[in-house]
Amino acid sequence: MAENGSSRRHMVRAAMKAPYLEREEEHKLAVLWKERKDQEALHRLTSAHMRLVIAIAARFRYFGLSMGDLIQEGHVGLLEAAARFEPEREVRFSTYATWWIRASIQDYILRNWSIVRGGTSSAQKALFFNLRRLRARLSRGSEPMNEPNLYEEIAHAIGVSREDVALMDSRLSGPDLSLNAPVSEADGASADRQDFIVCTAPLQDEVVGNGIDSERRNVWLNRALAALNERELRIVCERRLTEEGATLESLGRQLGISKERVRQIENRALEKLKVELVKTQHDRAAYV
Repeated sequence: MAENGSSRRHMVRAAMKAPYLEREEEHKLAVLWKERKDQEALHRLTSAHMRLVIAIAARFRYFGLSMGDLIQEGHVGLLEAAARFEPEREVRFSTYATWWIRASIQDYILRNWSIVRGGTSSAQKALFFNLRRLRARLSRGSEPMNEPNLYEEIAHAIGVSREDVALMDSRLSGPDLSLNAPVSEADGASADRQDFIVCTAPLQDEVVGNGIDSERRNVWLNRALAALNERELRIVCERRLTEEGATLESLGRQLGISKERVRQIENRALEKLKVELVKTQHDRAAYV
């Protein structure tokens, strides 16, 4: 922990010592990096903006995560901004980088907070990062608001439902529980919370077995498909080997034949495939 604190202090001191860049010099460094991949130009450009990274990371220090980790994630966003920056647009790099730094830090927080689930919408993310601020501001009004009205105001401001606000508020206010925490110690026996989490994923031997079987079936199918002519192969692939599957009418129009003729060709092709697959199984049985 002491080492992490020392490293963070060193990072902050280095950022504060880095010189500010004038607009012309910043533009020149950005051009050198974009056009020539000049590493020295990238280093000077990013070093001069580490103050910005630290300032943005400090806004998220109340989420219970290490300040050093937040700065590191912000630095990742800074490098991403440098990789995507277009100096010809005549926009200051700091203006462009701010969005990438904030997005990188917020993504890190969402990935590491146990109360947040993946796949949340942008509105729910806005709720997560702004709920405390909005609640504090609304609570400072001349007349105290009860929770239903408070939730309604916050929901309207962010664009989410009142139920989402209530759920997020309960998550933010509730403590995290360790999976290793004992549930009961009755009769001298104890069980951890993780003991009651059922894993529905298949076992490793099943995963490996299914992978081998799938690979083997693909080999057999490709060998059988090689027995079809070009038109038969096209019809089978578009009818049977795509998610939606082409209709007889659409294939008939493409090939210039009737849908009944398409059906006949498909049936003949399927019979060919069946013969080839049976032959493969016989050959495999004879080999074994």
